[in-house]
Order: sequence, then structure tokens, then C-alpha cells
Amino acid sequence: RLHLVTWNVGTASPPPDVTSLLQLNSLGPTMDMYVIGLQEVNSRITNFLSDLAFDDPWSIFFMAVLSPLGYIKLSSVRMQGLLLLVFVKHIHLPFIRDIHTHYIRTGLYGYWGNKGGVTVRMSLYGRTICFMNCHLPAHMENTEQRLDDFEKILEMQFEEESIPSTLDHDVLFWFGDLNFRIADYGIHFVRESINNKRYNLLWEKDQLNMAKKKEAFLQDFIEGPLQFKPTYKFDLYSDVYDTSEKKRKPAWTDRILWRVKNLCQHASKEGEFSEEEQTISVTLNNYISHMSYGISDHKPVTGTFGLELKPLLLDPLVTLNPEGEWSAEHDVLISYSAVPEFPSSAWDWIGLFKVSFRHVNDYVTYAWVEDDEISSNKDSKQVYMSAAEIPDMGGEFLLGYYSNNMQTIVGISQPFQIQPNRTSIDKDLTQEENSWTQKPDNLESHDEF
Repeated sequence: RLHLVTWNVGTASPPPDVTSLLQLNSLGPTMDMYVIGLQEVNSRITNFLSDLAFDDPWSIFFMAVLSPLGYIKLSSVRMQGLLLLVFVKHIHLPFIRDIHTHYIRTGLYGYWGNKGGVTVRMSLYGRTICFMNCHLPAHMENTEQRLDDFEKILEMQFEEESIPSTLDHDVLFWFGDLNFRIADYGIHFVRESINNKRYNLLWEKDQLNMAKKKEAFLQDFIEGPLQFKPTYKFDLYSDVYDTSEKKRKPAWTDRILWRVKNLCQHASKEGEFSEEEQTISVTLNNYISHMSYGISDHKPVTGTFGLELKPLLLDPLVTLNPEGEWSAEHDVLISYSAVPEFPSSAWDWIGLFKVSFRHVNDYVTYAWVEDDEISSNKDSKQVYMSAAEIPDMGGEFLLGYYSNNMQTIVGISQPFQIQPNRTSIDKDLTQEENSWTQKPDNLESHDEF
């Protein structure tokens, strides 16, 4: 289950709550992956430089929301105001490989990154998936420029030669502030149709819908029905369309589309395809806007999808487990085994992570698989981890094997408990009690305080 968000946040800070945006109170099964595409993230030069050195406020915000629920930030890519974040449940980590990011500028003839696209691609259980967050040129008259820019973004190549082109991925998701407008109809007819919830009257004049009928490169892209109000342009903190002097005509600028490669290639004349050919299918469960968010003049749009695929990968490259009962009072052992074809490296390491870890570098401690190895046989190896590095308070943790060659976690353990270091905790409590019972010297002559 995949939940995809697109939102032009208009340089605003994150809102207090995103429970409904991420459907965290949904009664159905939890999501396996969140993909969050933002546009117009605050990108003043001072902000941008600090965000390059550290995570930007939006990334930190979503990590704080999702990490306690068992999601880690798998990947992110930023180009000025464009930000794309991918979060995934721990259990899928060993089956996600070949993660790569890319961006392409289209603003100012390709020299400026206020417009363009940012992309994250990966292999998921052996199937290739690509996510593309775009911000295309604004204004009613720029339809051709929008189409030209998107075609250019589609043609971009990843730096690694082994990675397929964007359109050669099994599934491609295209979303963002695409800026397509409603042509021909006047503002009064558009607003009246919206007020009467007769959105279907506007669909045939939506510039993207019109372009999909004419442009060959768009015809394989699928979109759910636009059964929500146009998401642009609103007065801030309201659900009232633009009351400024410009009185912008409402439009569905914020969109989510997808393309399934084997549907394009294997569809028969009857519009059906054989069971053998369908390796992956995408089902749209809902496609909605979220009117309660008012931090910008756009409303966020989400799509919730079911991805059904025939996995090419069923076994992790590395299987690892904590040995025996772990305690912060003594050194501990990790056992692991790798499949024969695994490309191990002297720079591989095993990290100890809190269950709510945020990203791959958010480890508590780690052990080098070669330097800290204590035994080895054809079936498994053992690595030790020092008690001095384990948190005294103990708690619930998991282990992750990081492959330097593959630049990702390729094996992860089940969550397990570490018993606290009672000696250290008792010592800390004693010191704390003593600090309260001893009156500080500098207060002796000031009893009135």
C-alpha cells in the first residue's frame, strides 16, 4: 500500500498536524510506503545552504511524525523549492535496492531550479519503480511550455548506465504542481460549476486532459477521476477561492498520474493481457484533496494505491539476529549469514537502531563486519558489539546490515529487547539523590530564596 502526497506549500512552515493528510487514523491496513512531493519549499539562499548541510524543516517534520510508526526515510532529493521524500516500513528494507536520485532544472532555460523535476527510483522486490515530482511553468497561456518541459524531464537519464530510462521502469508515478489550467470557460461558469459540484462540466477543458488526447507521450499515463474541487487558488487559511484583485480562475494544478509499463506493451486488442505478462498492477484506492490545510494557496492532493507485484526477490541478501539475551551490562554477539552472490565489503557495518529510527545514519552504535568479527564458518559469522556502546537504559531495538557497495540496508532483524544496565542506573539515581540532599554552597547565605 502506497500513499502519495503532492503539495505546493508556498514557502510556509509545516502545519501542526498531518494526521488526515497521511491518513494515519485510517481503519484499513497501514501503509507500506509514503511518497511525499512538495513544491515551493522555502528556498531563500540562506535557507537552502543550511538545508543542504542539515535536513530541511519539512524532512525533519515528516521524520518526527512517521518514525515512531515504524517508517524510515529511505531516500530524499531536493532542488531549490522541490523536495521529494520516500518513507518505507522497516520490513521492506532488505528488498529495496538500486536507489538513485536525480533532478533536472527547466527554469530560465534550464539554468534555474525553481521549475523542473526531482526523481527517486528503486528496485522493489525486483521490480523497478520511479517517482517523479514536478513543478511546471505557471499561467494559462503556457500549456506548450509545460508539455515541452515535462517531455524534457521524461528524457533525462540517470548517471549510472545500468539504470533504465524513466519510461522503462515497471511503474512510473508522475505528480506535482503541474500547473495545467481550465481553458475557454470564464471564471463565473467555473466557479458556478464548482459550487454545484458539477466538476464533470470542467473536465473536457482541463488542459492536461486535452493534452492527453493529443500528445502520444502522455497517452499511457493514467489518472483517477477529478471528483474534488480544483485545488488552486485559495485565500490563505480558508476554502474561499482567490479574492485578490487578480481573481485567479480555479484549476486542478496539483495532480497524480501513473504509468504501468507492461500495460502499455502487452495490452491486447481486446484491452486485456495474459496472467503471465502482468508482473505488476496498480490500483487506485482513493484520489482526494484535503481542504482543511490552509498554509498556502494550494490544497494538498493525495492518492492511495495498491501495488500488486510478482516478486523477483523473496530472500534478503543478509539474515541477521542478536545472539542470546542482550543486556547493556556485557558485550553482545550478532550472528549473520549472506547469500553466496552477496558483494560484501570491508566497509560493511551492522548498526544497532532504536525501533523508531529515522534514517540509515540514525544508529545508536555499529560494528564493522570484518574488524569486529570473532568467528566464521561456511554457514554464518559472528560479530561482537561492546557493552560500552549500548544504551544503559536498554529498550526495544533492531539490527540492520548496511552494504557499502549497495549503499543501503540489505538485512534487518526482528525487533528485540535489551535489558538495562542496573548498576549504572542505580549509580545515576544515587548521584541524583545526593545532588538534591546537598545544599549548594552559593545559596547558604540566601535562605530567603
